[in-house]
Amino acid sequence: MRIAAAQILSGRDPQDNLRKVRERVAEAAGRGARLVVFPEATMRAFGAGRLDEIAEPVDGPWATAVAEVAREYGVVVVVGMFTPGEGGRVRNTLLVTGPAGDGEGGAGEDLHLGYDKIHLFDAFGFAESDTVEPGDTTRVVTIDGVGIGLSVCYDIRFPGQYRRLAADGARLTLCSASWGSGPGKVDQWRLLAGARALDATTFLLAVDQADPEVEGVEVKKGAPTGIGHSLLVGPDGTVREEIAARGSGLLVVEVDDDEVSRIRKAVPVLANGRVTEEPAAGVGR
Repeated sequence: MRIAAAQILSGRDPQDNLRKVRERVAEAAGRGARLVVFPEATMRAFGAGRLDEIAEPVDGPWATAVAEVAREYGVVVVVGMFTPGEGGRVRNTLLVTGPAGDGEGGAGEDLHLGYDKIHLFDAFGFAESDTVEPGDTTRVVTIDGVGIGLSVCYDIRFPGQYRRLAADGARLTLCSASWGSGPGKVDQWRLLAGARALDATTFLLAVDQADPEVEGVEVKKGAPTGIGHSLLVGPDGTVREEIAARGSGLLVVEVDDDEVSRIRKAVPVLANGRVTEEPAAGVGR
């Protein structure tokens, strides 16, 4: 399967961000991509305005417009948006839309669904939970017969989620992010992506927002706005390809599902694992 990581810099205006989605999908489809993955918060960047004023359900006009782009180009699009939550909060949702092929709904049917981010970024002085309500369900979708696990940003620090996705059939895992900048954060991003691929013996495509600083865009101080460096990690934990820059870019790569089978046969960590529960919240390791 040929897949694409669309490293963009989203801003305040959802319609302008939709334009960026269309442009990148057109480019990726022209290069043969079957799946095009965008960052978290593509609908509106963190720190660029209230999220509740633009949040809408996955059958709302913004998500429907993304679905129309996916159908036009015959690809599946994965994109970060915000959907309504409870008590004035929103949900940080990863929309998956487009023709699934021999997948979820059968040949010729379209996917159109969301995954709500489970682990909220209450770290490094930022409190995502102030405005965002957590999800509570992991999700694997099937595209052209391949199981694909969904995750968002801070999820990548929690190995149990990735092992759960693998147990539920994921062979490729996606992580859409708006990774907060700071000392050591690029190193952490690469390290965590490699570790989660090894934990689950899946390919892992980690797609981040571009860094606004390098594109000359001023942002609200403290908001997690991206560092770039989107990358593909193999099921053996090696980085296969990376956008080795902080600015906008497009990475188109091939993944071989047979390699997952070979790695799992050689290193059967999923079959050999004996600890099935993570410690409760607040319990030290």
